[in-house]
Amino acid sequence: MWRKMRKKWLPPAVDEADLAAAVAEAQRRQPPPVLWLLGKTQAGKTALIHALTGSSKAEIGNGFAPCTRYSQFYDFPQEAPLVRFLDTRGLGEVDYDPAEDIRYCEAQAHLVMAVIKAADPNQAVIFDVLREVRRRHPDWPIVVVQTGLHQLYHAGDGHPQPYPFNSTEAQAHLPSHITAPLMQQRHRLGELPGSGRVLWVPVDFTRPEDGFEPQLYGLDPLWEAIDQASGWALEACLRADPEVRDRYARAAHPYILGYSATAAGLGAIPVADMALVPALQLKLLHRLARLYRLEWTRRHSSEFFGLLGVGLLAGYGMHWAGRGLVKLIPVWGQSVGAVWSASGSAAITYALGKAACEYLARKGQGLNADRTLLRSVYRQALSTAGKLPVAQPPVKDAS
Repeated sequence: MWRKMRKKWLPPAVDEADLAAAVAEAQRRQPPPVLWLLGKTQAGKTALIHALTGSSKAEIGNGFAPCTRYSQFYDFPQEAPLVRFLDTRGLGEVDYDPAEDIRYCEAQAHLVMAVIKAADPNQAVIFDVLREVRRRHPDWPIVVVQTGLHQLYHAGDGHPQPYPFNSTEAQAHLPSHITAPLMQQRHRLGELPGSGRVLWVPVDFTRPEDGFEPQLYGLDPLWEAIDQASGWALEACLRADPEVRDRYARAAHPYILGYSATAAGLGAIPVADMALVPALQLKLLHRLARLYRLEWTRRHSSEFFGLLGVGLLAGYGMHWAGRGLVKLIPVWGQSVGAVWSASGSAAITYALGKAACEYLARKGQGLNADRTLLRSVYRQALSTAGKLPVAQPPVKDAS
């Protein structure tokens, strides 16, 4: 029965090049927010991306793609990004005029994050760029991340607890060898042009061998600053519900949301999603399997969709076919129908991803998948998919 359902409702295989082109178009229509990381070399930008995304530093180092001579993008997740980090390299280097690269980055960015070492007083090149940006965009908020706090500590010191840097009263009790350099950097930047907020967040993202706990000191205040400055739901996108105990499921969360957002973009393109959305969903299942250190095979597909049940799959097939037909209706189908298609594509992708995590978790433990639980996870995810936290970048001004 399942084989007949699969042949009836699922589209034929899609060429990888066609899928890649469609995904690029979907992301162009619905771009992820861009965080512009402005800082000197070795300021701690890679460590910051690692803290925000959970990606390994090796993954980050290999994942950057050049976009100008001295600037590069890092997408997370790379296949279906929820956020894009933009790094301008070379600032402060001899014989390098960053003006052209800065203009390019400024045109792409939705939020500016200046990353500066707390122990480095020479930040004139970064502060000059911030002043230029704010003269052109007086309402833009800026987050200044002061990194490497432990370089200000005396031997044997640990991180001040609880985190004191979001309270003037708490900071007053800290030793001056910590507070003086931080306040000196604020003084040297001074008042920026315009009315946009400037949020300062001291952090210390260290390695286990450095001996400091917690290793991601100041991460929660940094998330709060990003939320205040941007109004996005970025933290909810990149950090799974803390009640999710399975580390694999937590790692899978942003991938599921990223693919769901991309599926929504594909679903809004007339006709395109009739073959491409299911192909994208299959790529998600393969990606999740790699996270769980497994390989997604034809046998897995047959068992997984079989366990979900022909009733669910029939509804999936009807929904897929119905959306494709609706969007062909002139005017109505290309407005209301497109919205229905996009939301449906995202919801089904999200539900399939969450159900796949349950399936893969049991497979990884050498257990048989639980049909009842799998269907329950799918239905629950489908019912809550309308509340998906997908960060939407603000509308960029025309200046």
